[in-house]
Amino acid sequence: MPQTPDRVPPIPDYSRLLDGKVAVVTGGGAGIGEAVTRLFTEHGAVVEIAEIDPERTQGSPAAHASVLDVRDHDAVKTWAGEVLERQGRVDVLINNVGDYRPLVRFEQSEPDDWFAMFDINFRQQMSVTRAFLSSMVERQHGVIVNVHSVEGMRGYPGEPVYGAFKAAAAKFTTDMAVRFGRKGIRVNGIGPDLTQTPQVDYLTSYEDLDDLWTAWAPVGRLGWPEDQARVALFLASDMSSFVTGHNIPVDGGTKAGGGWFFSPDEGRFVNRPRGL
Repeated sequence: MPQTPDRVPPIPDYSRLLDGKVAVVTGGGAGIGEAVTRLFTEHGAVVEIAEIDPERTQGSPAAHASVLDVRDHDAVKTWAGEVLERQGRVDVLINNVGDYRPLVRFEQSEPDDWFAMFDINFRQQMSVTRAFLSSMVERQHGVIVNVHSVEGMRGYPGEPVYGAFKAAAAKFTTDMAVRFGRKGIRVNGIGPDLTQTPQVDYLTSYEDLDDLWTAWAPVGRLGWPEDQARVALFLASDMSSFVTGHNIPVDGGTKAGGGWFFSPDEGRFVNRPRGL
């Protein structure tokens, strides 16, 4: 087929970039996932969310919210089948679930701790992706966005096991993009940092430290779930039709700026706004 400019997908309406699309968002009831769900809905998508906390599914803008622990591989397969039966297809998959908790420093950790980090930060992404992949390959169309962490893209002294599985998610993203790009599937990743969420509550834990943000984050401010959601929207839409295989740090510049400092007074690395 000739390679001509008119093969670039048109953008009919910049105000509704996902009009008519079906999107799945894991962990879609709070934090980054909730912001993605809300923004995608505003841009015309029908959104299905998976959420482990039943209370977070109440009042969701999603078309359908399912209570689900994505670490349960068999439950994920059943849920994916229900979504595909209900919607007929899935155009966009946002693998948003992940957590650094329970935090156990490596020198105190045991195999059960490593398995827990594996399950929540990497294995579940493979399970959810696998559950929807066949339908995308069959249609020769799909977009997958894996939300991991900037800690998978730089050295992370805080907890190497957590960082290792986030790095695995980033590598999985790149490899999937290369393997399935010719099947019409684009795969990209987002590496958040400095973002106010229920997991990391900067406003409560680090109040009265506004004067340090300029020194800490190159953009000089705290990040919000909406900052991550806007990048997810770009990657999910045809605005990024020629972008695949990339892991984008959405971090206010901390990866570029290093992000970690050693505090002599505390004798450890810190990545929180405090006097050093």
